[in-house]
Amino acid sequence: MSGQLTDIGSNLTHDSFAADLPQVIRRAIEAGVTRQIVTGADLDSSRAAAALAAAHPSTLWSTAGIHPHHAAQFNRARREELEELLREPRVVAVGECGLDYYRDFSPRAAQRSAFIAQLELATSARKPVFLHQRDAHEDFAAILAEHRPGLVGGVAHCFTGGARELEDYLDLDLSIGITGWICDERRGLELRGVVPRIPPSRLMLETDAPYLLPRDLLPRPASRRNEPAFLPHIARTVAQLRGESFDLLAETTTRNAAHFFGLKIGA
Repeated sequence: MSGQLTDIGSNLTHDSFAADLPQVIRRAIEAGVTRQIVTGADLDSSRAAAALAAAHPSTLWSTAGIHPHHAAQFNRARREELEELLREPRVVAVGECGLDYYRDFSPRAAQRSAFIAQLELATSARKPVFLHQRDAHEDFAAILAEHRPGLVGGVAHCFTGGARELEDYLDLDLSIGITGWICDERRGLELRGVVPRIPPSRLMLETDAPYLLPRDLLPRPASRRNEPAFLPHIARTVAQLRGESFDLLAETTTRNAAHFFGLKIGA
């Protein structure tokens, strides 16, 4: 188990993986990324992620949810379909859900409504939430605070914030997901300063592949596509910033992910 990692957020249903997905999964395992949580962002990708997890029971699990970009599509029928998906045993979290006021691809009122509905689903399903927030911290934290008592857990996916956001999320008893954003010496400067303050029991790692290719990765793939196999690069950066060994960080974050998502070690 030494050095093994769990990628809690990979978008393996993305079109960019269609031509070589078996090789992508194999490269991840060879790199020590032995477990992945495949992200669902709408009903189609959530169904595809669930099917992919079922086809790879030794290494993949999935989430099911409606990303805020697609919140305008959320309705009663989609809620019922999502509820059905969440009954699948390898669908281990609700999301990606939350608020995104940076893009505003869906009206903000629709985003809030879809977010609340998914928090309610997570409460009834007794599954944690995989959370997205961009430029919406105040509304996001307020909605979460109202629903947090009923939730079994939540992780701030792709956390890129600073001390204030981190403190607020820790106060809400959230786990924190760190991506290759930490490897960007320009955009990730504030994040690099607060990563050492994340309690060991709250820290998890993710690539958000195919997005967020680590800026300092060498050699850089010609495709500029991020892959789960690059998670060890992210882990080494996080370990260095925290003053920890790679093996300790791998052990801690793997244990955290197994506990958070209810993964069976060795299953």
